[in-house]
Amino acid sequence: MDFDVTLANVQAAATRIAGKVRRTPTYHSAGLSARLGVETWIKLEGLQLAGSFKVRGCYNRLTGLSEAELRRGVVTVSGGNHAIAVSLVARAMGTRALVLMPQATPALNIRLTQEAGGEVALCADSLAAFARAEEYERQGMVHVHSYDDPAIIAGHGTLGLELAGDAGGRLDHVFVAIGGGGFAAGVGTALKGLDPAVRLHGVETEGATTMTQALEAGRPVPIRPSSIARTLGAPFATERTMAAARQLLSEIVVVPDAEAVRELVWLLQNERVLVEPAAACVVAAALARKDSFQPGERIGLVLCGSNVALEEVARWRGEFAV
Repeated sequence: MDFDVTLANVQAAATRIAGKVRRTPTYHSAGLSARLGVETWIKLEGLQLAGSFKVRGCYNRLTGLSEAELRRGVVTVSGGNHAIAVSLVARAMGTRALVLMPQATPALNIRLTQEAGGEVALCADSLAAFARAEEYERQGMVHVHSYDDPAIIAGHGTLGLELAGDAGGRLDHVFVAIGGGGFAAGVGTALKGLDPAVRLHGVETEGATTMTQALEAGRPVPIRPSSIARTLGAPFATERTMAAARQLLSEIVVVPDAEAVRELVWLLQNERVLVEPAAACVVAAALARKDSFQPGERIGLVLCGSNVALEEVARWRGEFAV
């Protein structure tokens, strides 16, 4: 299929969700600029409502529902940030949110989802959860897919509009994490719609190479993710997000979990911000590509979320000797 989200869709989403989400900080990082050898800007989306970019797409999707659909409620599959965001937005709009989670979902994510107003039901794994979501959809609930939805993608793209507007000038490279591919699709649509010359680098971690495997196979490939970057652990890409990746990404950089943890710790100690491995991995990817940057180029790093328990960080530091 052809990718079906445009810059105009993203701009319309920005108008629709204005006042409902935060315009998160974008700032120049002296420390990362020194490490990468070029001027580097950070988009700190971990300070977004519900701790990640996900509320952007969820507000754009749910504000488009009819009163009848809102009465029937929404169902979604997520063990991470999408679960929390759907729950928060559904509560704000007065509708029910049923969240189907894999049994391996961390206790923190379950608690944050429930505190945001979601009803949690555990399933064997993500693939089983998606099958169950289809059953609820047949019964009348609205399935809010976490990444294979044009409204979700367009909403996420509003981050790209903010980054382009707040970075103080043209960006030559932007690094963004890939899970199922909807976030990178939205951000890429915005950035390349505004400046076709910008190079978008997708980032995955070893054990969560959903998009890499799909593109290599030429079709969506179900995977069972093993990376600690759980919010990147989509069980499959889709034809829509694959089309976006082919159209928008210059490459996909795959980094080890250990490097994501190392940069998570560096960001906490040097930038004074707590982020998830799914965010820290973009720093590791930029470092892996630093020799390709040219003098005078400017880099953007999207730090997508901050929903991580300190106990996990301590465990990972021990596991990877960071």
